[in-house]
Amino acid sequence: MDPIWLIVLGLSGLLGLAVLMYPASHRLNIPYTVLLAMTGCLLGYFAEWGIDLPHFGILSDFLTGLQSFNISSDAVLFIFLPVLVFEAALGIDSHRLMDDIGSILLLAIIGLLISAFMVAYALHWVSGVSLIVCLLLGAIVSATDPVAVMAIFKELQAPKRLSVLVEGESLFNDATAIVLFGILATMLTGNSNVDISSGVQSFLIVFLFGIFTGLAMGYSFCLVLSRMGKYPLVQITLTLSLAYFSFILAEHYLHVSGVMAVVGAALVVGSFGHATLSPETWKKLHETWDHFAFWTNSVIFVLVGMVVPKIMENISLDEWLLLAVLVVTGFGARALILFGLLPLFEKKTAKINNAYKGVMLWGGLRGAVSLALALSVIENTLIAPEIQRYIGVLVTGFVLFTLLINATTIRPVLKLFGLDQLDPADQIIRSKALKHSLAKIQNSLKSKASDQNISPEWSEDILKHYQKDEEEVDLLLEQSKEISEDDWIRVGLFDLCALERTAYLKQFEEGFISTYIIRRLLAQVEDMLDGLQTGNAGYKKSSIKNLDFNWRFHLALALHRRFGYGKMLSMHLADRFEILLSSQAVIKGNLLPSLPKMESLIGKKAGENLRALIEHRLKKVEQALHMLQLQYPDYFQTLQKRYLNNLASRLQEADYEQLREEKIISGEVFKNLEEDLQDRIQKNKLRPTLDLNQEPEKLVRGVSLFSNIPADRLNHISRLLKPMLAVPGETIVKKGAIGHAMYFISSGCVEVEMLPAPIRLGSGDFFGEIALIKKYPRTFSVKALAFCDLLVLSDSDFNLFLDDNPEIRKTLSETAEKRIEMDGLR
Repeated sequence: MDPIWLIVLGLSGLLGLAVLMYPASHRLNIPYTVLLAMTGCLLGYFAEWGIDLPHFGILSDFLTGLQSFNISSDAVLFIFLPVLVFEAALGIDSHRLMDDIGSILLLAIIGLLISAFMVAYALHWVSGVSLIVCLLLGAIVSATDPVAVMAIFKELQAPKRLSVLVEGESLFNDATAIVLFGILATMLTGNSNVDISSGVQSFLIVFLFGIFTGLAMGYSFCLVLSRMGKYPLVQITLTLSLAYFSFILAEHYLHVSGVMAVVGAALVVGSFGHATLSPETWKKLHETWDHFAFWTNSVIFVLVGMVVPKIMENISLDEWLLLAVLVVTGFGARALILFGLLPLFEKKTAKINNAYKGVMLWGGLRGAVSLALALSVIENTLIAPEIQRYIGVLVTGFVLFTLLINATTIRPVLKLFGLDQLDPADQIIRSKALKHSLAKIQNSLKSKASDQNISPEWSEDILKHYQKDEEEVDLLLEQSKEISEDDWIRVGLFDLCALERTAYLKQFEEGFISTYIIRRLLAQVEDMLDGLQTGNAGYKKSSIKNLDFNWRFHLALALHRRFGYGKMLSMHLADRFEILLSSQAVIKGNLLPSLPKMESLIGKKAGENLRALIEHRLKKVEQALHMLQLQYPDYFQTLQKRYLNNLASRLQEADYEQLREEKIISGEVFKNLEEDLQDRIQKNKLRPTLDLNQEPEKLVRGVSLFSNIPADRLNHISRLLKPMLAVPGETIVKKGAIGHAMYFISSGCVEVEMLPAPIRLGSGDFFGEIALIKKYPRTFSVKALAFCDLLVLSDSDFNLFLDDNPEIRKTLSETAEKRIEMDGLR
């Protein structure tokens, strides 16, 4: 066994060498992962061919130490993969992921299966090797690594939804490939009799239970994290433990998908970390995981590259031909998925154009997971040596092709699709912005030179360069075709989205909003940017859609109505309050004041239209906020007081800081004052709980129909009536439907869609009685115009209710007759 110091030397040298490749890759203009793999291959060549450097001292010892690292499939899967998967999943917005989960799963599962079968049948037909072996190979090479293409998307400012699709597909297809690989490897080694039916069943069990394991682990660790608020280093370290523990528990003990367990655990931490970690700790957590992923990626590509020379030794002409077939079929299958399967699930608001799909196709690299699975085959003594070589050579060759060919030529591909150039509109915008900047610089230089008594000859010499640049810009503008007013508005909207993002981040840094709320707000900005990809109307549509109640809110609403569980609904309403208040503050305080400055760039008419667009958005936000305020006035006042307390604390903190800087107070006094202030800030961070006010007794008192009923009977009525919260725009009763309940309005307003004109009902009114009294289908549709507290009387309790309250029976019957006459149903 090598001395421990030699192993440490090899490990430290390897890490240092790997991370130094990062600046080298930028200097050489070579993708980082490609340079790492090339370095690994070179080191593997030295190790494989026994090249010794006895006269180079520490360098010779370093190479000897490297030889002690015998990279295996288990090392890749159990040491490196949990870190890479956890970091990738932690950075994904789970809300956006769930919005596209159907498309992602179909791409990751159905897409991978299509790719695996296409590769398998092509190689089986060409080589005559067993179909099971070829399917195994197809599963291995179908898992994509999105690192390179994601970096390019960031540079291109690709739609956020596209990035989520690519990252989500990569995470899930890694798991799909590993699960499918396990099933096929079992079939190949003859350890069990697996047919198609049992294979599908095994796949679903391993895949789904892997997710459930990760979710359970994530929730458990979040409970622990919530109790460690005073120890941020402990919280961050526990997330590292979670990544490994969830993977090993799932993979080794429960025999389900470890990758899906890690994905599930990371998504839980990413979703609920805002409630358990402070903003400072949350930021440090992401920075720490960025470091973990960088180190892991750096080391793994070198180590994996080191095994390449051994695997690819003495490759034959037949194997080169099979590799060519694999490359053509693999990318053909990927093209079919992107251009054939993906369009079925594209949304109109964020359609992925063919240029982006082309980049996704060519940028679909294969990396560590594929090589790890190939190593697993090579290490399996139950698999015949010829099959080991067949899979090892083809997988390694395919991975090298994607790294050495695809990754290094991705820039020409961008140029081919025209993604490396600004479009004509953006070129004009760039020229106008540059002209504005050059003119400002020249004026400032003249002024500064005069103030500093600098010789006019020297200043004029410098100014000539800027004047020449300005003349070139003027020439470009003369040669360019003027862009439309809509394009200028689009420019302004892009700038406003950037400004809005910055304003929300400032609110977060100052402690006015939580980590969860900032993620929601930034996601809204990204939605509007995605909408802009389809034009200005897309921005307007996205901004209004952000005010809608999403499926999560409706799920919380359904749980409250069906089971009386109101905690989730209360949380969603409180979130809506904070989001609307933050949006209102940013639109009023940041967006509208910036519009006059924009007119110098985009023009007065475009500026006026841009103002109208932003004012319309503000009106919609204020309407939504006003409806909430009317429904929950006490909670709104509590939030306003909380905001003022937070503002006062921040002003006090800034004052303490200034006193310390001016040496008016000492560091010890400042620390003492700061400790007291931080206690107050922490207490104020706790958001008050929103009371839904859904107690039946309180709601019954709001209905004038029950105002003269004695207290004892009122309690009995309360037990028959079920409270229900209706939200603005919700259709409570649909015309023509069979009625199973009637409704009393405790507070709020609804609209009855009658002819010739709709009528409105408010607090104390009721509706839906005709269907129960006359046994008619619903005669009108009724829609909530605001938040409404309703009391629901089911048809099963209707007659009992009327028998006990004859005076109410009379009122309901008379009202029903009048409404029937108004609608002409007699």
